[in-house]
Amino acid sequence: MDLKQLDYFVRVAELGSFTRAALALDIAQPALSRQIRLLELELQQTLLLRNGRGALPTEAGKLLLDHSRGLLHQAERIREDMALARGALAGRVALGLPPSVARVLTVPLMRAFRQELPQAQLSISEALSASMQEGLLSGRLDLAVLYENANPQGLEISHLLDEALVLVQLRQPPAKGATERAAGAAISMQEVAQLPLVIPSRPNAIRMHVESEMALLGCKPMVALEIDGISAILDLVQDQAGSAILPRNAVVRSLRPKAFRTRSIVAASGQALAIRMNLACSALRPSTLTQQATMALLRRTALELL
Repeated sequence: MDLKQLDYFVRVAELGSFTRAALALDIAQPALSRQIRLLELELQQTLLLRNGRGALPTEAGKLLLDHSRGLLHQAERIREDMALARGALAGRVALGLPPSVARVLTVPLMRAFRQELPQAQLSISEALSASMQEGLLSGRLDLAVLYENANPQGLEISHLLDEALVLVQLRQPPAKGATERAAGAAISMQEVAQLPLVIPSRPNAIRMHVESEMALLGCKPMVALEIDGISAILDLVQDQAGSAILPRNAVVRSLRPKAFRTRSIVAASGQALAIRMNLACSALRPSTLTQQATMALLRRTALELL
C-alpha cells in the first residue's frame, strides 16, 4: 500500500466513477483499475462495489476512505514542514476563477504569488461555478471563487466580496438634448425586464441571480438569445442583438470597452444590483498552510482590484 494507491482510491470513491477519476487524475482507466485491485488484494477487502452507474465504497471502503483522507493530508503537511525547514512554503495550489474575475486577477495574483511563495506553484483555471464546484469535490481544484448560487454541500464557504452587475449596451450618440451622463444613468430592474437580453443559459449563477431579483418584483427577463461566454455576449451586444447584464469588470477588461455603455441597475432592495462572490474549498480536505497563504493573498488582491 502506498500513498499513490490511496490517492487513486479516494478519487474513485469521491467521484463515484472510475471514468471520472481517471480523467481527474490524468491516467488511463485500466491503470487506475489495476492499482485499486492491487490495493484490494493487499488489504484482502473489496473496497468498491462496481455497477453500471459507477462505483461505491463498501463498508470497508468507507473506513479506508476516512483513514486515507487523513493520511494524504498528513503527507502534504510533512512536505510543507520540510519546506518550512528550508525557509519557505512549498506545494501546488489549483485555483478556479470565474472568467470575469480571471481577467482581472490572474496576472497580479500570479505576480504576488511568485513574490511571496517562490517555492510553491499556483495553477489557475477559468470555469463556471458548476464546473468549479465539481472540481473542488473531486480534488482537481483546491480553491475556487464561486458566485452565491453555487450549492455549498461538501464545501467550506466564506464571503469574499460583492461584485457589481451592470446593464451593458452598445454605445450610441446621446439623443438630441440628452447628455452622455444622462444616457448612462441608473436603470430599474423593471425597466431592464422590458429589454431584450443576451444572457447565459441556466444554471449560470448570474442568470439565476437576475431571475431571482426580477421575481421579487413580479417580472422576468426578456431573453433574446442564450449564449455562454463573456466575449460572445459582448460581440452580440455590439451586433445589436440585445443588451446584457454582466460584471462591470467584464466590460472594462474587454477588447473594446469604449464600444459599450454601462448602467447601474437598481435591485428590488433599492441598492445597486450586485452578486455575492465566495471563496470555497472542500470540506472533506483540511487546507494546507500553502493553501491558507494563497487564500489570504487572493483576498488581499481581490479587495484591491475588484
